[in-house]
Amino acid sequence: MAEARYEILPFEALKGWAADNHRAALDVFCKTTDRITDPYWQAVCHLAPTSTDPRGFFEMYFTPVLITDGAPMLFTGYFEPELSGSRVADAKHQHPLYALPSALPHGTTRRQIEQSRMLAGQEIVWLADPVDAFFLHVQGSGRVRLPDGSVLRLGFAGKNGLPYISVGKELVARGIALADQVSAAFIQNWVRQNPEQGRELLWCNESFVFFRELTNLSADDGPLGAMKRSVTAGRTIAVDPALVPLGAPVWIEKQGNDPINRLMVAQDTGSAIKGAQRADIFFGTGPDAGDQAGRVKDAGQMITLLPTTIAQRLAGQV
Repeated sequence: MAEARYEILPFEALKGWAADNHRAALDVFCKTTDRITDPYWQAVCHLAPTSTDPRGFFEMYFTPVLITDGAPMLFTGYFEPELSGSRVADAKHQHPLYALPSALPHGTTRRQIEQSRMLAGQEIVWLADPVDAFFLHVQGSGRVRLPDGSVLRLGFAGKNGLPYISVGKELVARGIALADQVSAAFIQNWVRQNPEQGRELLWCNESFVFFRELTNLSADDGPLGAMKRSVTAGRTIAVDPALVPLGAPVWIEKQGNDPINRLMVAQDTGSAIKGAQRADIFFGTGPDAGDQAGRVKDAGQMITLLPTTIAQRLAGQV
């Protein structure tokens, strides 16, 4: 990947900037200002909660910076699944989600974990569908509705340390689907219709996620993101923190069938989110959010808002 380049832009270059709801964006930004430790951010983080002119606040204290690394922009979407499950295994619920073990042999693959009983006793909850379990790993968090009607909130606890592999790309490589056909819904349907081949396909992604119960979230809260705060539908994106600072406001210009021009906040990360022009948009909870998220595979661009001193330094102006 090419070295990152930084280009300062005027706010007038942000398509639709004046029409956005800057108050909504500022409220989301304020959720995670206390998690930003960079001293160059301290002034804007301190002033944000007291601002009565949100648009003016962003324009006064931030500078738009287009960060590129030679790769084209790709927007995708993610969501918080809501699934049915059980605290105990039974005839219907046979596919466990595990708590983070105290020790796991280095390099243990998804196949090895699922084919063995090495994590017996670490089960948090059992699901009916292995595809649901796999996609909960991809999302990293979710809600499980138990037989008594109560809801269990799950958050990311850790991984087995192996790299994330796209099963969608694997379907294309095997000649089963064309690149423009692949979506979360396509993968789910194909695996369910081809259970044996489907199981082998899912094992291609050797990365395995462990979960923890979240007991301090209300029903209205989104799942916890990488900044240990609830993420917000339509205002939170996952980014590559090596290039885009976590907590930074980010202006997105997503193309495609449902264009989005909006100020969001980089409050999350993801195994597949790598590169300066790469973002995953959080769409909310449940099947409708999942449908929206699964349709997103779009071009465009995103511009990071940075405190002016940082922006000028990165762009070589100071």
